Amino acid sequence: MQEKGSSPTPSSGQKTKKPLDIVVKFAIGVFIGSFVLIWGGMYLSRPDRSIPPYTVGSQNGYLVATNVPHDTTDEQIEKLLKRFRKVGHETRDFGPMKIYPTTPDDPEGRYREIVIYVFDDHGWTDPDILTKYLAGDTTVVNAYQRRMRGYYRLHGQEEQGGLGAFSKSETIIDGTRPLFHGLVTDPLPKNEEPAETGISISPW
Repeated sequence: MQEKGSSPTPSSGQKTKKPLDIVVKFAIGVFIGSFVLIWGGMYLSRPDRSIPPYTVGSQNGYLVATNVPHDTTDEQIEKLLKRFRKVGHETRDFGPMKIYPTTPDDPEGRYREIVIYVFDDHGWTDPDILTKYLAGDTTVVNAYQRRMRGYYRLHGQEEQGGLGAFSKSETIIDGTRPLFHGLVTDPLPKNEEPAETGISISPW
């Protein structure tokens, strides 16, 4: 009979569990922490799905050539142009839209003047093509304008945007459908665009 107060003797087949070593605990903590950081980074940098995906192919001064997928609809491009408009009205900071300052030395603002072209073929956003277009290369100008899907222009307090082409002399070309034209001090139409569902990454 087992005496009172004595502890039972473990059987030969039963092993006593050892506590986790401090090194093992640290390694598990690092693994979990890394996973949380990676997930958090992906969440914060997830693409904004309320506008079509786009890239900035080239920038020459205040002129910016952007590219959207080939199957992007006019309605989606309109949402993108209205997002540029929203930025012009609210912050006038196009850095989070992946655009470098267009007037970096202007005391009145780093984006006092900007013209954004939208294409659905990345070839037309090549820096060399934009340079030739600005130089008036006759082999490029007409085709360049025909391939534009949309534009946004901001100059001082005046802004405009539309679907179609906008010439380098800043005139609307036949066949272009203007979407808006006014001042950034004018109130934006309510419920014009859906709320943002992501955060774009600034180049800064």
